Amino acid sequence: MGNINFFDRIIFLVNWVFAFLLLLSCAVPYISVESFPSLSILSLAASLLVPINILFAFYWLLKRKGQLLLSVSILGLAYICLGSFFKFRFSESHIDRDDLSIMSYNTRIFNRYEWIDNPLLGNEIVDFVSSENPDILCFQEFDDSKSNQFEQYPYRYISYKEGTNRVIQAIFSKYPIVAKGSLNFPDSSNNAIFADVLYKEDTLRVYNLHLESLRIKPDAESLSKEPSGKLYKRLSNSFVKQHRQAEIFDSHRNATSHHVIVCGDFNNTQFSNVYKIIKGDLQDTFQEKGTGYGRTFNFKYYPVRIDFILVDKAFEVTGHKNFNIHLSDHFPVMASIRIRDHYTRPK
Repeated sequence: MGNINFFDRIIFLVNWVFAFLLLLSCAVPYISVESFPSLSILSLAASLLVPINILFAFYWLLKRKGQLLLSVSILGLAYICLGSFFKFRFSESHIDRDDLSIMSYNTRIFNRYEWIDNPLLGNEIVDFVSSENPDILCFQEFDDSKSNQFEQYPYRYISYKEGTNRVIQAIFSKYPIVAKGSLNFPDSSNNAIFADVLYKEDTLRVYNLHLESLRIKPDAESLSKEPSGKLYKRLSNSFVKQHRQAEIFDSHRNATSHHVIVCGDFNNTQFSNVYKIIKGDLQDTFQEKGTGYGRTFNFKYYPVRIDFILVDKAFEVTGHKNFNIHLSDHFPVMASIRIRDHYTRPK
């Protein structure tokens, strides 16, 4: 650092800190959560660490200093390990009327307890979903009182928390549901359910996942008020539960011979070990056809993508939408897919 002044030395030291944090983030998807739960916190911060390192790179570029190489090399490694967190789309999607459309939406119980000061908001969610009119609809945090407002879906599976009358998830379909079930995550208020949907000449296994919540509010004020030790323990425990839930799901998915569609609120990002386990060899519809940041959670400080639609390679992804509508603390996502001709599942 002999060729830079004192101020730039301070800047470079700060640059080192953020570069090192991004480097650790690159390792998160490949490290067992149960061994190092604290590292998983970085999976939530990766989408912030990337632009910070880009800013440092631009700073050194303008200064024409060799320190530019630090952030550039780390950003290159992050792209290889984590993929892109921002998608550019230079061609339009080609969606046919016959394509299968799927929506995933955490509705926060249709605002039943008026977290948002709007008593009509629940009906606005119904109107929005009806206007988009997906063929298959996966709800997390569903309100059973709204069931009769989705008459366009004759086939449905509404799941209750085991041993209670509390609805937690629902799958609605315009196509017949021939089988259904629940994975019953242990020691959790969250769960994963599935429905086998008869579509044309195929049976599709549709999963609706809602992994363990981190209990982070959109404005994050609760994080600053919570003692750091208590926050660390709570997040670590949640990450460990998510990891176990992901492994339960992965075992269940690997046992089916049907083509698979996975929808849900993972309560973790695409930079996490949990996402890596669930995704496996599936396609992320946002990565295939999405644009922008793909933000799905209304976090105050930076964009976070924790809601996903994943499909296996039997499908061609023809479209993906993120909706910037403030009807819940989550934003809905929707994808269009079609079954590839003459696809053979690898053995």
